[in-house]
Amino acid sequence: MYPEVSVILPFFNAKLTLQRAIESILKQTFTNFELLLVNNNSTDKSDEIAGQAAQNDSRIVLLNEKVRGVANAMNCGLKNARGRFIARMDADDVAQLKRLEKQYNFLEKNASIDFVGSEVEYIPHIPETAGFRRFVNWANSFHRPEEIGLKQFIEIPVINPTIFFRRELFEKYGGCRDGNFPEDYEMQLRYLSRGAEMAKLPDKLLTWHDYSTRLTRTDERYSTEAFFQTKALYFKKWSEKNNPFHPVIWIWGAGRKTRQRSAFLREQGLKIEGFIDIKKSKADSVFYKDLPKRGQMFIVSMVTNTGAGQKISEFLRLRNYCEGEDFILMG
Repeated sequence: MYPEVSVILPFFNAKLTLQRAIESILKQTFTNFELLLVNNNSTDKSDEIAGQAAQNDSRIVLLNEKVRGVANAMNCGLKNARGRFIARMDADDVAQLKRLEKQYNFLEKNASIDFVGSEVEYIPHIPETAGFRRFVNWANSFHRPEEIGLKQFIEIPVINPTIFFRRELFEKYGGCRDGNFPEDYEMQLRYLSRGAEMAKLPDKLLTWHDYSTRLTRTDERYSTEAFFQTKALYFKKWSEKNNPFHPVIWIWGAGRKTRQRSAFLREQGLKIEGFIDIKKSKADSVFYKDLPKRGQMFIVSMVTNTGAGQKISEFLRLRNYCEGEDFILMG
């Protein structure tokens, strides 16, 4: 008899945290699962910890993926998973006791939802964490599918080690793609572009530990430019369905960085009609207070300064612009 849930936990040189992560899954109140531990060329005896755990609990399956990279390790788990549902887990995090139970029950009761995450408790292990704290607070602040759809181009909408989804998504649309881009974000945008409905539980079901070795801090695939390039690819698909002026857009933001990043949109075939700026001095820009009434343009806000997106959104709403119909935030 196959398990209901397959939990995929890739690991690489995680001897200091792996046992804790494994135990947090084995202690779940929901017990009908398999735990796929995917060794991705560890050299620090993590494989011994995983091997001992597998000997002690028949629900654990130890796999080896020789090709380096978290995308390859995740795909190894997906190919070997037997459950109707797939859950992701990271080797340095801790799942709360009812995580699997709550996510499983949610998808069983909500047939229209394909993919569910949760809020996280954030535990930093380094001094410089202001940016990550802002991201976590943002990610924890919205839960409904409509909100996720509108916010998907700001940042990854569901924190990756909290994801729990129907295996049909993988079977229809594939797993992780490996390349010069954030593979977890790309997968979520791809699923959303194919019509998947995503939600998030308003419970902190994962303790998310932040170390200096986190890939988002060390890997060039997680650079700001890599994120914008990925956003541009899937924004084109979104624009085709939702932008009444497609492929024509206006960019809010006229600074050097914004113009450089807007080039990714041009590469996807979007036509930039002009820029919107808070200053009147630039010839190819419209002063933001001179914007026309709604229904005459579609705006993509690409300003990344802290708090700027919220201020832009509030200003446009006061002008009766509707998010998702007249504008979208990106960045």
